[in-house]
Amino acid sequence: MFEDILITIATAATPLLIASVGEVVVERSGVLNLGVEGMMVMGAVTGFGVALTTGSPWLGVLAAIIVGALFSLLFGFLTLTLVTNQVATGLALTLLGLGLSGMLGESFVGLPGIKMDYIHIPFLSELPFVGKLLFGQDPLFYVSLLLTAGVAYFLFRTRAGLTLRSIGDNHTSAHALGIKVIAIRYLAVMFGGACAGLAGAYLSLVYTPQWIENMTAGRGWIALALVVFASWRPWRVLAGAYLFGAVSIGQLHAQALGIGVPSQLLSSLPYLATIVVLVLISRNRRLTMVNTPASLGRPFVPDR
Repeated sequence: MFEDILITIATAATPLLIASVGEVVVERSGVLNLGVEGMMVMGAVTGFGVALTTGSPWLGVLAAIIVGALFSLLFGFLTLTLVTNQVATGLALTLLGLGLSGMLGESFVGLPGIKMDYIHIPFLSELPFVGKLLFGQDPLFYVSLLLTAGVAYFLFRTRAGLTLRSIGDNHTSAHALGIKVIAIRYLAVMFGGACAGLAGAYLSLVYTPQWIENMTAGRGWIALALVVFASWRPWRVLAGAYLFGAVSIGQLHAQALGIGVPSQLLSSLPYLATIVVLVLISRNRRLTMVNTPASLGRPFVPDR
């Protein structure tokens, strides 16, 4: 039973991890995209719809990634080219995603989805306690771990990652050195959008293989909080995602055990945990300011 609980925690944490890692790259470039929720829900409805139509969950995943990237491209055009306010534009993107997904997914409500198969490795998947947990998960679980390792290596072990972080720290100095600030920020924003779309596809193809309007249920906002909680470091995002996954699953098991606490309060625990984390971080302003990209949320207009 304990192994099953760990597996469900990993399942709950995976979409948070994928979306948060993508947002780390975005914010490391000095851009604040609050549209993660909107891109996730669009990825969820697109992934479900394409998988249902074609019968292939992988085509659904690919379509979700593309839609997430295109949505982020819209955000990039508005904020990086037209220099609109990043906070207002991100919120508008979330509202657009929630409304558009509800309209597109109206005909999908109540239909059984196409569930992505779990990996089975002979002998390894049958090991006691760790078999299913490490060697019997869905493919996107392993993708999330590889994505975390890849982003961590890219940011702190490559020249391109150093360039990206330098833009986030001081875009004016980076531009003076000949770095193409806007172009790199576009790429970072699209990467974050692709990750958000992938996270949404995970919800509708693995976590709950069906379409439910607003099925992201605030996970995009939790992902944004995780980025701050992890002080913009991928491996800390991994730990935070699994912590929040444990809180989410914990409240479900508490309800199953019949604990005498209102179900509404138990269901709100993940979001209460998010608020507590943000309050604790805001109190430790010195740590937050040291790790925050200095250019975060500030528009950059190159000299004409």
